[in-house]
Parts: sequence; structure tokens; C-alpha cells
Amino acid sequence: MPTQREVDEAKIRQQADKIVEGLRAKDLDGLKQLYTTDVVSFDVEPPLQHVGVEAKLKNWAKVFTFFQDVNYEVRDLTLTVGDEVAFGHGFGRLSGTLKNGTATCGMWVRVTFCFRKIDGNWLIAHDQVSVPFDMASGKGVADLEP
Repeated sequence: MPTQREVDEAKIRQQADKIVEGLRAKDLDGLKQLYTTDVVSFDVEPPLQHVGVEAKLKNWAKVFTFFQDVNYEVRDLTLTVGDEVAFGHGFGRLSGTLKNGTATCGMWVRVTFCFRKIDGNWLIAHDQVSVPFDMASGKGVADLEP
């Protein structure tokens, strides 16, 4: 019989799968169900933080304006699960076919998810996406792979 922690971890992994599914389907309504209303996102796009689910969805909507077909993958997601909060880290890659027909393999980024258990559902309360940067040039390094 699985422990409550194992059950919760499985539910959180399902939420990560739903992010992938929602992005591939360009389903903003489905994605909205995965976040707390007050989510704080440290995304790769300015500004430094995006506060609230509507701000987070605007970022995803912007992605959909550039891509004809979207693919997203999460790799090496490691989770630490508590009773009411959990966090995870791994790597994510957004790729696909741009509206002009150009295929892009995207770039790997570092991702961190923080979840809160609300009414039995694990929702993303915070996420952070980043790329390493080269200290000498001050530029992001976008060609690394896990």
C-alpha cells in the first residue's frame, strides 16, 4: 500500500505532465487550473517577476503567438514532498515549429516548481526558469544540455 507521500508525489508528477499536455495543446484554460491564483513566476522574460495566474498565462499566450506547434518536455524532475508544500527541480525545453514554418529544438532551461496542497489538489504557487550566464561576457548560455 503506497504511503501518503508516495500518493502526493504521484499527483504532483501528474501535474507536471499536465503542464506538458497543456502547452502542446495550447490550452490556457487547462494550464490555469495548475496554478494558484496568486502564483509568483520568475520566468526568463522580463520583468523580474510575474504575479498572479493571469500574468503567468500571458507568458504562455505569448509563446503560442510565436509557435504553430509547441512541444515541451521536463527531464530529471526531482521532488521533495511535505504535507502541505512540495518543491521540485529539473530541466525543461520548449521547442516546436514557429509560425513561419521554421523548426526549432529550443533550449534547455533550469526549472523549479513550488507546490501548495489546496483542498487536496497540488497547485503551483511559484516557478522559476533560468539559464546560466557567462560571467566574462554577461550573456546567457543557452546551448547546454542535461
